[in-house]
Amino acid sequence: MSSYILFHKPYNVLSQFTPEDGARALSEFSLPSGVYAAGRLDKDSEGLLLLTDDGLMIEKLLNPKNEKPKTYWVLVERVPTEDELERMRKGLKIEDYLTKPCSVKILDPQPEVPPRDPPVRFRKTVQDIWIEITITEGKNRQVRKMTAAIGHPTLRLIRKKIGNLELGDLAEGKWKEISKEEISF
Repeated sequence: MSSYILFHKPYNVLSQFTPEDGARALSEFSLPSGVYAAGRLDKDSEGLLLLTDDGLMIEKLLNPKNEKPKTYWVLVERVPTEDELERMRKGLKIEDYLTKPCSVKILDPQPEVPPRDPPVRFRKTVQDIWIEITITEGKNRQVRKMTAAIGHPTLRLIRKKIGNLELGDLAEGKWKEISKEEISF
């Protein structure tokens, strides 16, 4: 029987079990043996990671043609205008590809998010703001590249949802097992 694990990946942890270049890895979180990350979060991103030993589930989740929605809370530098957000919604030219349409909004009210260690850079003269972005693709560092393309660099990125799966109140560095029936994309 396959295992399905929801894990709250902390900042500065790789989405793999083998440490590299001094970075922490999944091996230090007492996860069940035989599971692998279904998708990745960059070392400097946080949030929901699904781990499983179900290869078909991993393929369903990762194959771009299946367009599985992934939702992120993104702390960006300065407040984006509605025009800038609309550019993101329609798709942006990033390097050699055009991003697919996405949904994006400023979170109102702004969420209470536990502080990160190390803390995000703070400047008294620049207002930072949390936005929510839902994409159906997942190219390398795509969300960060999208916010940079509209002139609002990402300061912090937390994946909140993968399809119907939610991070909820799962504490950083903690995991819980779920059933296959709880997963619907």
